[in-house]
Amino acid sequence: MNTSLFELFKIGIGPSSSHTVGPMRASFAFATLLSDQNSLQRLSRLQIDLYGSLALTGIGHGTDNAVLIGICGEAPDRVTPERMSELLHRIREDHRMPVAGTQEIDFKIDRDLLFHRDQMYPTVGTTTHPNGLRFTAFAADGSTSATQVYYSIGGGFVVTADHFSADASAIPTSTRSMPYPFRSAEELLSLAEGHHLTIPELMMANETALLDVTSITRPTIDPAAPVSALTQQQREEKVRASILSLWETMRSCMDRGIATQGILPGGLSVRRRAARLAERLRKDGSRDPLAPLDWVTVYAMAVNEENAAGGRVVTAPTNGAAGVVPAVARYYLEFIDDRSEANPHAKDDGIIRYFLTAAAIGILYKENASISGAEVGCQGEVGVACSMAAGGLVAALSGTNAEIEHAAEIGMEHNLGMTCDPIGGLVQIPCIERNAMGAVKAVNASRMSMHEDAGHKVTLDQVIKTMYQTGLDMQSR
Repeated sequence: MNTSLFELFKIGIGPSSSHTVGPMRASFAFATLLSDQNSLQRLSRLQIDLYGSLALTGIGHGTDNAVLIGICGEAPDRVTPERMSELLHRIREDHRMPVAGTQEIDFKIDRDLLFHRDQMYPTVGTTTHPNGLRFTAFAADGSTSATQVYYSIGGGFVVTADHFSADASAIPTSTRSMPYPFRSAEELLSLAEGHHLTIPELMMANETALLDVTSITRPTIDPAAPVSALTQQQREEKVRASILSLWETMRSCMDRGIATQGILPGGLSVRRRAARLAERLRKDGSRDPLAPLDWVTVYAMAVNEENAAGGRVVTAPTNGAAGVVPAVARYYLEFIDDRSEANPHAKDDGIIRYFLTAAAIGILYKENASISGAEVGCQGEVGVACSMAAGGLVAALSGTNAEIEHAAEIGMEHNLGMTCDPIGGLVQIPCIERNAMGAVKAVNASRMSMHEDAGHKVTLDQVIKTMYQTGLDMQSR
């Protein structure tokens, strides 16, 4: 286990974690590299090269804007839309770019931001990745002062060329110290059984241990707080508060989507539907026994309409699949009555279990396969989100570890082979509806697993391996 819940669930901007959030994080990292190496003073010109999928769908996904904003020293979890507009106007109209927010240089987009639509950037030998980008800094005499290649590998995660491997099984052993490291669902279940823990309890222990090394990446945790001096209970309270803060960001995104009507940007003239569906349910839903599932549809579509509009969302595990996990969480809160008078915080406890468990499942996919739609298709985005939400809902309902694993397996099994096929390169059709379908499938998968007591034939590890192999087979086609 190399990944924290708070690295899997990240606050960013739409419409794509691979094509917007990841490239912005990469360019922010390069700007930071220039600053750390004291190279800014010698910087005269900067060239940004986009390859493969980033070049082919970059305009529709806002990749061009994302890399420009990141180079200016702005991170996706902190930049405001107003600040983005200000910087983009300055770059596009005045041809001036404040690199790392300090060093101003001339920047002409036609000359310095290049789209290589017929080329994927090579790594070692013939190994390539569809989401490659390269930054090159030049001094006044034309010499190269710094260069770096990054790959946006899904979910907003980026790696340099030195750390990239196309083989998911080649993940290095974790250098992070945690009490219960795991690399497979089998190991996760075995550890939990051996230590008499539920999966969310095991994940909480790991997350409290990871606070020391990951707190600086978490906008919901105060980086100035002396984490090392905290007691175990205080660490758990920090993790809990941070999960609830992420959930509130998701919920706010959902509420904005439900309250907003109009046409989505991008040229397809796609009309927002969540607000109209919600209004119809408020009027007629009480007479429909399946109305709760219709609300799941509304919740998921609301998030992904916000994402398509470039709004603030939480990767779960990606932007393109950001609606599934929050939609099922809200279904749990709004339509499942497990509040106990003896424990008024029962629903909050359920949400904590939900996200810890969903993260455990998402980590398995990220570290053993892929969550990049460009690499393995939409099965790696909506399919993984469905699997995460299904297992998470079982945990929220205090299901067993075996039921969690079974629900996660069902959630992916019926998304295998799903391609990444956005019309016009925009995260709109079929992406928005696909999130709604994924959320409904997750609810059904959790119910199937909790109503079954005879075990199942296919394991979660097997379906993760199959998903990855299927994705690689689809890639060339």
